[in-house]
Amino acid sequence: MPLNRDFVGRRFVADTPFLVGREHIRQFALAIGEHSPLCHDLDAAKAAGYIDLVAPPTFLTALGMWRPVIPTHDPTLGLDYSLVVHGEQRYSLRRPVVAGDEIVVSGTITDIRNAGRNELLISDYEFVTTAGEVVAAARASLVSRGTAMAEKGT
Repeated sequence: MPLNRDFVGRRFVADTPFLVGREHIRQFALAIGEHSPLCHDLDAAKAAGYIDLVAPPTFLTALGMWRPVIPTHDPTLGLDYSLVVHGEQRYSLRRPVVAGDEIVVSGTITDIRNAGRNELLISDYEFVTTAGEVVAAARASLVSRGTAMAEKGT
């Protein structure tokens, strides 16, 4: 079943902000093999000029999973997760995420298009503190395998 293209242009906002904690940063850093003292040692982070521990840039991926905004499980979107693979992820960082940040995640489905027999679901995300500071933007794509409708004339 093809994806519902009526979702293109829809914006979704997390219902609650995410309070980034030191242990979130430490555990994420350990999980990805990041050993920088900026992620683990408060004194080292402060000596480097940060107010608290610094999250690795890809921490935003986890934050987006803890506060999911794109309704991938909405049956009216038509996304069958058994057919999905992650296509791409890009970030544009304005500043590092640090422990103590309260971040609101929002996302917009910007495109759904055919790629051969597959469909690509493209989403843009924004990560903003509760004080209104934009921390980062992201773009992600999901590949829905084998769900593209045949184009007319093919």
